[in-house]
Amino acid sequence: MLIEEFCRQMPKAELHVHLEGTIEPDMLLRLANRNDIALPWENEQQVREAYHFTCLQDFLTLFYNGCRVLTRADDFYDITLAYLKRAKDDNVIHAEMFLSPQSHLANRVGWNEMLDGTLAAMAAAQHDWGITSGVLLGLQRHRSEQEAIDILREAMPWRDKLLGIGLGGAEQGNPPRKFERVFRKAKSYGFYLTAHAGEEGPAEYVRESIERLGVDRIDHGNACLDDPALVAHLVESGIALTVCPLSNLRLNVESSLKEHSLNKMLKKDLKVTINSDDPAYFNGYINDNLVACQQALSLTEQQCLMLGRNSIEAAFLDTNQKNQYFGVIDKFAAHTAVTP
Repeated sequence: MLIEEFCRQMPKAELHVHLEGTIEPDMLLRLANRNDIALPWENEQQVREAYHFTCLQDFLTLFYNGCRVLTRADDFYDITLAYLKRAKDDNVIHAEMFLSPQSHLANRVGWNEMLDGTLAAMAAAQHDWGITSGVLLGLQRHRSEQEAIDILREAMPWRDKLLGIGLGGAEQGNPPRKFERVFRKAKSYGFYLTAHAGEEGPAEYVRESIERLGVDRIDHGNACLDDPALVAHLVESGIALTVCPLSNLRLNVESSLKEHSLNKMLKKDLKVTINSDDPAYFNGYINDNLVACQQALSLTEQQCLMLGRNSIEAAFLDTNQKNQYFGVIDKFAAHTAVTP
């Protein structure tokens, strides 16, 4: 087996994907038509042509516009099931997905519509395909901390069905410390915690996310390499980074995959994982990201396996579940040979 196919068939977890960023152009148009939502595009080609960005803010503007097509539980069910089917086809055995409630509440879509549809699709995917999954509520950092606290309070009726909370959105001018109180509250409720940091923001935002928000995982984290002491802390603590290579290229965070921060992260023994972020917008699901990185950086079979194992180690799963999935990866490795 060629190493490209090895990467595609390797069991893995995806830990950094936004459900609203998985809406493919055909589904975007179909949902808009179903819900009588006017969009500025008439066909799939026009939608794809709009998926060109020069920075994170350009992308976010389009992302929030796309959220408007989601108005009822069936819509959330459809996008969640479509993503999980694609993930299953990429041999993802566990997925942790962000959902952005503030975007939908602003569009007068309620919690029942958002979560009932999403959770039903997750249950169906586990029953039909065996893929497990969890939901992370993505808080938007350009909004106020008080609004985030309100979101946390409103979500409590679904507490036992939610995995955690994360901080996302444009970093510039929105440091993690702005949300210290809400993360403290979320931690007291037993939520897992993540934060997007060090994508377009500085290494200091990664440090703040760890020291002031108490996160369990860092989303992106590219800029951590600018702070050797921070890198040493990340290695010692084992805090994982959910890296999104093709997203970084499309948003001009990185200039090329050959020069991508991932290479240095691996050399410094950081616990990195490969993820897709917003695959419909960035034209790349998890296997596309993994294969592209393998080819650009000449990753070995053992490095690819390490990335797969990292994805399970960094997942918000209990020890028994992790050991079960480690066993799945180990069995795959034992029975799969890479052709030199």
